[in-house]
Formats: sequence, structure tokens, C-alpha cells
Amino acid sequence: MAKTTRSSERSSQRRVDALTRERIVEAAIDLLDSQGEGGLTFRALAARLETGHGAIQWHIANKNDLLQAAADAVISSAVTGVADGVTPPERIRGIALAVFDAIDAHPWVGTELSREPWQPAVLRIFEGVGGQLHALGVPQGARFDAASTLLNFILGLAGQYAAGARLIGHATDRQAFLADLAARWSDLDPARYPFAHQVAPQLRDHDDREQFLAGVDLILAGMTAPGYPGGGVPCPIRPAEGTTKTPDASAVNTPSA
Repeated sequence: MAKTTRSSERSSQRRVDALTRERIVEAAIDLLDSQGEGGLTFRALAARLETGHGAIQWHIANKNDLLQAAADAVISSAVTGVADGVTPPERIRGIALAVFDAIDAHPWVGTELSREPWQPAVLRIFEGVGGQLHALGVPQGARFDAASTLLNFILGLAGQYAAGARLIGHATDRQAFLADLAARWSDLDPARYPFAHQVAPQLRDHDDREQFLAGVDLILAGMTAPGYPGGGVPCPIRPAEGTTKTPDASAVNTPSA
């Protein structure tokens, strides 16, 4: 009997050893992508990994830790994929766009990062953009505000677009949705809503990624403007990667389809 028990214990330990934290996190990401946060349970995860709850909890304590680890894996992959050897503005723009695309592909990440602001994934983004500010000429005393502004814009707008896409649903044609919304803005009383009435055509034709990068460029231009503490370092506005024109800095922040 003792020999059988020891053999069972060794077999159980081998299963725990074979089940790595990385495998658990990968399976969690798959569940989150396919079923959303509500579908991520230890029972569902155990079934997918063909193991028991205890084996998973050997590596991950609870669902909150699992969500943080999954979000960190997605953001880490996005940020480390940004090219090196570029200028500080290009590096910041590249990190911002990588995070935007990651949240677009995994909408639950935006929700998770807004839940606990200083978890590891958020710190990766904060470090990534903040580490470029010295080279931009932003003085030490202004860097926290500057990096926080970039971080809040990146996470806020990327999360908003992802939430809008989920709300509207994949069955809805984006162009048709924006055309309908633009028509409603055009029908507004121009005396009461002059600006919305004026930019309605831009709403109809705008590109989410271009508009997002336009916002990043506006923040970078402000940081290097003469009126900003330590400003005056040139920060050229460049076309978004994969586009043929410079993002329209006058575009209005609008819901994404």
C-alpha cells in the first residue's frame, strides 16, 4: 500500500512539474479570447489543460493573479516586438501602436488594465514610454506628468475603441455604422452643436489607428513645444506605419465599430 501511495504521489508531482506557468497563461489567454472574462474559471482551465485545480494553483494562486499574468503576457509580447534603433518619438509611437493593436486583438486586456492601474503590464508601458523622455529633452520634474499623460491616453483610447467594437458587435459593418452616426451628427442643430456638425464628415471617414496615432503625436508635439518645461526639441510628425498620409490631428475622438 505504501509503495502504491508513493508511486501515486510521484505521478502527481510529475504532472505538476509538466504543467508550467507559461502553459497555464497561454490557455487562459485562449479562453479569454474565445469566451471573455466570464468564461475564465479554474474548472474550464483545468478541463482545457486536462489537469486538476490543485496543479494549476501550484503556479497561479487565484483568478486575479491569472488575469494579471495573461494581460502581462500579451502586453510584454507587444512591447518587446517594437523595433530598436529608432528615434525616441518613433519608439514611443511604436509602443503606443503595439499596445493599441494588442488591446484590439484581445479586448479583455483593456478592461483588466483599467481595473488595477499599476500592475506589471501597465508598468511595462509606463517604463517603455517614460524611458524615452530624457532623450526628448523633457526635464526630470516634468517626466512623471508627461509619461502619465501618454499612458492614460494609450490605455484610455485603446480600451474605449475595444469596448466600442464589442458593444457594436462583429455583425455590424463599421462603415455603415459610422455613416449612420455621421448622418445623425449632421442632422443636429448647428446652433447648439456647431463642432459636432462641422466634423461629422471626418467621423464618417476616419481611421481608428490613424486617429489614435494623431493623438500620440499631439502629446509628443506638446512635450517638445517651447511653452512646455524643457520644450523646444523637434518632434516631427510622421505618417502612421502602413498608411500613406499623416494622421489628421484635428480628428475627433469617436466610438469605434
